[in-house]
Amino acid sequence: MSRGPTALACLVSSILLTVLTSAPAAASAPADWDYIALGDSYSSGVGTSGQTGTCMRSSNAYPGLWNSAHDPASFRSVACSGATTSSLRSSQLSALSSGTDLVSVTIGGNDVGFASTVITCTLVSDSGCAAKVDDAMELLDEEIPARLDATYRDIKAKAPNAKVVVLGYPILFDETAPSCGFAGMSIPKRKSINRGAAELNKVIAARVRAAGLTWSDVTDDFAGHGICGPSPWLHGLTVLPPTDSFHPTGTGHRSGYLPALESALR
Repeated sequence: MSRGPTALACLVSSILLTVLTSAPAAASAPADWDYIALGDSYSSGVGTSGQTGTCMRSSNAYPGLWNSAHDPASFRSVACSGATTSSLRSSQLSALSSGTDLVSVTIGGNDVGFASTVITCTLVSDSGCAAKVDDAMELLDEEIPARLDATYRDIKAKAPNAKVVVLGYPILFDETAPSCGFAGMSIPKRKSINRGAAELNKVIAARVRAAGLTWSDVTDDFAGHGICGPSPWLHGLTVLPPTDSFHPTGTGHRSGYLPALESALR
């Protein structure tokens, strides 16, 4: 008697078993996903229209835009302006559960003193700005990796079945334009701040990969659209409201951050 049908059945069973056991933990399509957005002002939507509440959340930030585009089973943003790794761990993780399928997050900029560094650089000399960035880089090397490790570990523990996408920060400034507007940064200051942003992204990326999460670098997405350039996707120094300063615009979220998240999920 021929062994062909039996061998074929075994092969089909083996293929099915492989597919089933290797499937990702997250649901198979965005329409089935439960999505939670964590993070700081770059995820809450500071710099976009429609900001509300003390956390300054907006549906025009990249998490809300992704929600509108894909209509997942559920969506909630608990991202908050000013969030650090510590405040994220203490006040945002309760939104996660074993049923969470997708988590996005930006975090670390406030830990390293992003706001104070940029403000200082606005007010001081080129050398003073470089020194301030160097101080932030010392903190980045000595303390931030452990903070990030603890944060990613806690996210994984609270949402063990989720795909976790950690997005980086844009390189803020165009370095070629001779003028940068009212109270604008000199080219040396812009280079110092950009150097700090690049180092921050390197540290975050390394810790994300060590944690087994998904890293999404937005540097290329924002390339050519830095502050002072001809087509910026980030606010420069803003008087009204001042909180928008040095944050992505609505275009930055729609054309920079949203494609970066989409790419990470392919």
